[in-house]
Amino acid sequence: MSAEIPAETTFVRNVCWPLLQSAQNSDGGWGFHPGSQSRVEPTCWALHAMLYALPSQPLGEIIPSGFRFLRAAQLSDGAWPSSPEETAGSWVTSLASWVLLSDKDSPRAVTAGIQWLCDDWPRDSTPWRRLLRKFSSDRHLSTQNDSYRGWGWTPGTSSWVEPTSFALIALAESPKEHLPAEADRRRELAEAMLYDRMCPGGGWNCGNPRVYGVAGEPLVIPTVWALLALHQYPTRPENMMSIEWLENIVATVQGPGSLALARICLESYGRKWPMNGRPVSDFYQRNKFLGSISVTAWICMAWGSRLHWLSNANGKVP
Repeated sequence: MSAEIPAETTFVRNVCWPLLQSAQNSDGGWGFHPGSQSRVEPTCWALHAMLYALPSQPLGEIIPSGFRFLRAAQLSDGAWPSSPEETAGSWVTSLASWVLLSDKDSPRAVTAGIQWLCDDWPRDSTPWRRLLRKFSSDRHLSTQNDSYRGWGWTPGTSSWVEPTSFALIALAESPKEHLPAEADRRRELAEAMLYDRMCPGGGWNCGNPRVYGVAGEPLVIPTVWALLALHQYPTRPENMMSIEWLENIVATVQGPGSLALARICLESYGRKWPMNGRPVSDFYQRNKFLGSISVTAWICMAWGSRLHWLSNANGKVP
């Protein structure tokens, strides 16, 4: 007698996968919602799902056409814009560089994207800004160390947890031949910035861990991306505290995207999915989350049969 297929696997196979594949636009990209204009961010997540979740049926031209869309969307300076109308690069450069590492025809595009990332420094932590802040009347409102520098959502702005995490993942996953000489220094400063921004009890929120003397509350999604960006340090106390926080709040997660990312992160750290984790199909009954391509892709990655998520994660899933 064959083993019973888990209900979550059946749901992903019969509901999520068909929608994700059918939502690809004729230009090879995906929009944020089925039928919407193709954008870089949802295209990257859809391609990640296609690459790592291993659907049982052949995918034909779905992945190659998605790669072609991303290459065509790249700007002349190596960056990717957040929308087709934009002429400046943004944080999605990290996602596009990361996913195109799997495309044999994209090494030049990846190298240019990684170079753009390494050239993009946040303006709020320049030496001049740090000097001015020393004499500012509100210098005691936040305890963050501005000598640590990550990445912002848009170039030349401020460091934030999630775009910094995406850039670190892209750098960590890239072979040495794609990395410029300054990559190691950028990684060192950005990793220090993430640890500096961790909330006191573990986990991360979008910005500062403490403002006006009040500790910030961690959130699932920033915590997941920070932990994945720092996954090469699984035994650091900060990582262990944060992964334990994530494990403990799984039963209270209210969003399907957060639930899927929590599962991906816990398994990347070699942790078993808690027995009290809610079935993702429950969320579908409540809010029909399949309207979001990114969330649908995360669901496919979280409950699909993956080769791996990150190249040197502890908890690779065969």
